[in-house]
Amino acid sequence: MKILSRTYMWLVFALLYAPILVLVVFSFNEGGSLSSYTGFSFRWYGELFRDSVALQSLKNSLFLAVGSATLATVIGTFAALGLDRMRNRYVKGAVNAVTNIPMMNPDIVTGVSMMLLFVALAGILNISDILGRWTMLIAHTTFSLPYVILSVLPRFRQFDKSLREAALDLGCTPAQSFFKVELPQILPGVISGFIMGFTLSLDDFVISHFVSSPDFQTLPLYIYNQTAHNVKYSMYALCTLIIVAILALLLLVNFAGGIGDRTKRRKEAVK
Repeated sequence: MKILSRTYMWLVFALLYAPILVLVVFSFNEGGSLSSYTGFSFRWYGELFRDSVALQSLKNSLFLAVGSATLATVIGTFAALGLDRMRNRYVKGAVNAVTNIPMMNPDIVTGVSMMLLFVALAGILNISDILGRWTMLIAHTTFSLPYVILSVLPRFRQFDKSLREAALDLGCTPAQSFFKVELPQILPGVISGFIMGFTLSLDDFVISHFVSSPDFQTLPLYIYNQTAHNVKYSMYALCTLIIVAILALLLLVNFAGGIGDRTKRRKEAVK
């Protein structure tokens, strides 16, 4: 039984990661062929960094990822604070359920609904071309927001409420109590939420496809447009860099969460 379970585990890992491994290996193939490996080379990485359209798409993606993650983190942190302060459990449950809807909705439903909203708004405001950079920023912030709340809210629930009460008794205003006492305690959750929002925005395709414009495309849209023609081998290099970036961010999320848990255990041990 033990051998069977290990075999099953390795089979699952092979199915999940074999395509990624093949992509990474052939991004260093000098000959640019998937049928034979002719030698190790950074040729396609050089081609990638000479591709001005790809670099502009990268800048667009980074602008959206950083901007939407920052907005979602700020809004989501204060939304989690409001949820934590709610006293009526029925209202709190209803708000929690509504908050989780964007996470459960299929991306295509969210994308189409956002597109219809922006088109209707353009008609009301008599704007001919509304889709583009700012509509994508709003859409990315919207679908990242629930994930930020989901990362931050448990930190508020774990927070020792007596510390906030002590700060208020010692003369702090509610704002000072939040920024000086609560925020440092929930910071690992805030960082995790930011990185999660950044990651989701960086690799989003479906929602971006519906709310984008021809003059503003992100990396996923650029890669998709390449697949409609002969795929450049520099795309393998681009996908490899994206994989490395996402892996680094996920490791950072786990590292930040681990630091928060260790800090909490040390404080409990001191008590």
